[in-house]
Amino acid sequence: MFSPGTKRSNLSSKRERNVVQKTLLPKIESPITPHRRPLTDNSVPDRPSTGTPAPWAPRLSVFARIPAVNRSDNADAIKPVYVGEFPQVVRDEQASWLQQRVPDDACISGGMEKGTSLAWIICGNRLFIWSYLSPAASTKCIVLELPSDVSENGNIGSNDRNSWLLCVVNWDSTSRRTKKVVKHCNSAGIVLCNQKTRVIIYWPDIYSEGRTDPITSFASSDELEVTSSLVDGKTTPNRHKQPIRLGSSLSGSSTLNSLIASAVPNSQHICVAFACGSNGELWQFYCSPTGIHRKKVYDDILNLSSQGGDSGQLIESKGYPRSLTWRFSHVYPEESNRQFYLLTDHEIHCFSVNLNPEIHISKLWSYEIIGTDGDLGIKKDLAGQKRIWPLDVQVDDHGKVITILVATFCKDRASGSSYTQYSLLTMQYKSGMSIEPTQERVLEKKAPIQVIIPKARVEDEDFLFSMRLRVGGKPSGSAIILSGDGTATVSHYYRNATKLYQFDLPYDAGKVLDASVLPSSDDVEEGAWVVLTEKAGIWAIPEKAVVLGGVEPPERSLSRKGSSNEGSTQEERRNLTFAADIAPRRASSEAWDAGERQTGGLTGIARRTGQDEESEALLSHLFHDFLSSGQVDSLLEKLKSSGAFERDGETNVFARMSKSIVDTLAKHWTTTRGAEILAMAVVSTQLMDKQQKHTKFLQFLALSKCHEELCSRQRYSLQIILEHGEKLAGMIQLRELQNVISQNRSIGVGSSHSSAEIQMSGALWDLIQLVGERARRNTVLLMDRDNAEVFYSKVSDLEDIFYCLDRHLDYVISIEQPLGIQIQRACELSNACVTIIHEAMHYRNDNHLWYPPLEHLTPWYCQPVVRNGLWSIASYMLQLFNEASGIEMSAKSDLYTHLEVLTEVLLEAYAGAVTAKVDRGEGHKGLLDEYWNRRDTLLDSLYKQVLDYVEGRHRHESMGPNGGFSYFVFKQLYEQRQFSKLLRLGEEFPEELSIFLRQHEELLWLHEVFLNQFLSASEILHTLALSHDESSISAAEVGADPESMNLDPTLADRKRFLNLSKIAARAAPGKDADSETKLKRIEADLKILKLQEAIIELLPPDEEKQCVERCLLRPEELIKLCLEGQNAKLSLCAFDVFAWTSSSFRKTHRNLLEECWKNASDQDDWNELFQESTAQGWSDEETLQNLRETVLFQASSRCYGPNAETFGEGFDEVLPLRLENVEPPVFGDSISSVESILMQHKDFPEAGKLMLTSIMLGSVHDDTRLEEGPSPME
Repeated sequence: MFSPGTKRSNLSSKRERNVVQKTLLPKIESPITPHRRPLTDNSVPDRPSTGTPAPWAPRLSVFARIPAVNRSDNADAIKPVYVGEFPQVVRDEQASWLQQRVPDDACISGGMEKGTSLAWIICGNRLFIWSYLSPAASTKCIVLELPSDVSENGNIGSNDRNSWLLCVVNWDSTSRRTKKVVKHCNSAGIVLCNQKTRVIIYWPDIYSEGRTDPITSFASSDELEVTSSLVDGKTTPNRHKQPIRLGSSLSGSSTLNSLIASAVPNSQHICVAFACGSNGELWQFYCSPTGIHRKKVYDDILNLSSQGGDSGQLIESKGYPRSLTWRFSHVYPEESNRQFYLLTDHEIHCFSVNLNPEIHISKLWSYEIIGTDGDLGIKKDLAGQKRIWPLDVQVDDHGKVITILVATFCKDRASGSSYTQYSLLTMQYKSGMSIEPTQERVLEKKAPIQVIIPKARVEDEDFLFSMRLRVGGKPSGSAIILSGDGTATVSHYYRNATKLYQFDLPYDAGKVLDASVLPSSDDVEEGAWVVLTEKAGIWAIPEKAVVLGGVEPPERSLSRKGSSNEGSTQEERRNLTFAADIAPRRASSEAWDAGERQTGGLTGIARRTGQDEESEALLSHLFHDFLSSGQVDSLLEKLKSSGAFERDGETNVFARMSKSIVDTLAKHWTTTRGAEILAMAVVSTQLMDKQQKHTKFLQFLALSKCHEELCSRQRYSLQIILEHGEKLAGMIQLRELQNVISQNRSIGVGSSHSSAEIQMSGALWDLIQLVGERARRNTVLLMDRDNAEVFYSKVSDLEDIFYCLDRHLDYVISIEQPLGIQIQRACELSNACVTIIHEAMHYRNDNHLWYPPLEHLTPWYCQPVVRNGLWSIASYMLQLFNEASGIEMSAKSDLYTHLEVLTEVLLEAYAGAVTAKVDRGEGHKGLLDEYWNRRDTLLDSLYKQVLDYVEGRHRHESMGPNGGFSYFVFKQLYEQRQFSKLLRLGEEFPEELSIFLRQHEELLWLHEVFLNQFLSASEILHTLALSHDESSISAAEVGADPESMNLDPTLADRKRFLNLSKIAARAAPGKDADSETKLKRIEADLKILKLQEAIIELLPPDEEKQCVERCLLRPEELIKLCLEGQNAKLSLCAFDVFAWTSSSFRKTHRNLLEECWKNASDQDDWNELFQESTAQGWSDEETLQNLRETVLFQASSRCYGPNAETFGEGFDEVLPLRLENVEPPVFGDSISSVESILMQHKDFPEAGKLMLTSIMLGSVHDDTRLEEGPSPME
């Protein structure tokens, strides 16, 4: 980024003058840049001296140069961590773009948006946007095409990689707290601006399904002429005297330097954007789906100073204002007033914007940061000081602390050398200042000016203006500076000195495009720094790396150009000998098992001693020997002599070994499959393997007599080891509970829904996602793993479940959900908490002989974080009781039962906590008061519910649901099949009839319709339509003659139920994305039923046809029936069935899909077609006409054609058409595609080219034969 200044030797005055003159000349001698190479240098541009492959080589080239060094803790601690790769579509586009252009000309724009956690890259004429928080498996990339007229006029291929500015406008109306938990954007607009041409492109909502073309606004010719003349007309009288090449990039036109945007409240996809230009202009862009309105707010904002003083820099103010930023990054949707800051060459201006439909902007105040009073800002006109540049401004999340990056050009009066000083100025609001317009000074210095580099290389103005500032990352108070040469440097004030940490990957990784902060799910502001590179994906800079790897300036060269200070470079090498061979590594989660974990708040770096490492290595070696041999001879003395028993608590080597066992990441889990892997038995198997190994570890401790030593000397460490076993047992039971919930939820769901889809739903699943994501954000080493995988791996942090329930319960259970759903989700979470703690208690009881004396020790499930989590869900259930007056008695009963068990667990936790405090002699009055208050609240509510239940039972004794008169009447009417009379009784006894009809869902849906519970009725009808219990459907034919009633439902009956289910779903209030998905699922099941009817018609008349005419066949049975038919039409019907099942069904039955393609290839005589094509010499048109009749063409058109329709993801995700589109296999998975299947055909050696042509033509041409008649898919 920037380099230390040059140390001058004792040269003659003449030589000094010559050096100074060379410095003043425009052509400054500097190391070779990518655009300035000697003619004799014919090497690949940007290739390092180590011979790394060219930048367009495969991605692995970035990591190929990492030397084989001893990975010590010190070396690993200061390395950046690889977070994630670009989405596949971005990598493909980059590879294509780089191959078509010279590397120097293939510049790529990109950035990161902190508010929505979105990263973006412009490559060619495409804009790619994705979330950098999502794991690799679930990363979805939005691809936007830049308008063709912009491509022609927007100079996209320019070498200026910063020519694009982008703002994301988040339309989501979630609260600030919820956003902090899950920063996934579901609705957002994009404002894109070209700095040079001033073209504005606006996408109203990039996530909408029916995304329309963007809105484009070009700058008028008058605007461009005015801005050009304004810049050209501002001459600098003393310019030839300046040692800086001022305005070198601004001589021809005015560029836009900064862009901000905000949503307009109470509007639909309308936002307003502001941009500042380098000629003093401030522009406003009103963006709506109908157009963009451009308006110049100020002509010359540099003359708006309220101080009226002479800045001394107005003559050199070209290139200003530099930066715009909102005061508050997080706002509520209903807020109509916002403030933003504007940085000029010597001031900060604060403006207020009224975001009503008529946008109004007014100035609140301005503050002079460069003036004659050094106490107020930066003092000018000091000796040797020639020029001061404010470069960028940033604000913290609270809008209180303002940080400004400043560069000062100086000249050493003694030596005559010139240098640049970089510093950070932090300002804060004075206490008691209002937001009204004022002429008073509203800011004050928060701290003295922090000098980043006292004497750095003299750079030209272009380089200075390319610098950008980011704040808000860890360590607290640190800042990151981005420069135009593609480096990122973290500045941190640590132990009374400024420390610098430079992130600089090898040249073939490209430049750093932008930096941001990983949002923390805790109540702290800071997260780890994360950077977006040009070609090497996304990397994070851990807090520990900044603290340990930072160096004091000017001991280090921080620019890719290198430093002219050779002495400083040599000194740096001496100081950093321990890291001489360190290179950035793909650290990811593979380093987790080695103990490289990061804490949420790093106040000090706890470094283990050599004795700790020695004893831990010895223990690991001895334990692994025990696993293989079962021998433990003389182990105790070896461990004692190594110091293994010196530490107590979590730092004890035995506790660390236990933690590494239960927290091991599975090597065979793969992020490329996403969360679907969790539907398999591998999760339970992995947990059982951990439990078995942990039990072996306990046996090792007992046989080696280490258990006795720990029990007498380190009781706390032994308790931690055994609590790991408790948590592991609780996690195993929690996994089993998830399986049970999924099985119960799958009852009544069609076979087209896979077990993975069923498991990835419900309150428990949402909680697992929340806890896993929190762990990923707080530990950057786990960012490349899936949320659920991290959750089931980090067993020792099981308390995080209760932390998330305490802090983020409103994310798992939303008050916007129906009351019945809230009760169901609350009971599910309560059951999960009780299951975990009960299992932990059972483990403790079963293994009580292993435990040390429990005096003074508090069990983990009695800690405050667990108690608060239990209380959070319990208090929420109490609120549901107060609101549950209109719900069914059964739901109240379930809620009461779960709350009763939860109360018991919570009170036991309080009892354990109080006992431990009493044993330790600590004050416990506050804890007792909390216990008494919560106990009384819970028991009073439970007692009240019992009273209400008893009174209600007495009141309805004559018509109780299970033995009263009403139940008797209901039963008699049902047995006599007088369903109409039975349902009419629901008008007088709605609740009692609802309870009775739970056993008879074939009538329950009618009663639910009467009660206006349309969503419930739709689900029941959907279940009945796909049910294989045929006797339960017949009774639904209300009013039918009992004697003539056919007990076997026909396919027409099932279609009727699906149509009714669709009508009920559309009648349900409160449409959302989930309801739309359910509607699509109903329609897909309808199409499968119609396909079964069509398939039956094509079958030959035999006994099998009579058997399947009435019964409902599962999708896989239908497909196999089509394959057995050996018929061209049946072959195509098989693909139709696949299309309307689901993505997971297609993945699970990929082998069956391959059989369909083999069957389709056998329907035509390809050898004969090949001979005809050769003999007749088919033209392209004749080839298309003849191949259109083949089954392969029609199947390809239906599966991959332009009008192909599927439910969920397309066939490409399961079985790509060509081998070239298949990703490398993972963990032994076989490579498969339609092309590879056809290669196995007997006619492929001769007719292979014709077969491949058939599927490729089908994928790009519509099958017109389908238009001649109705398709079974319709």
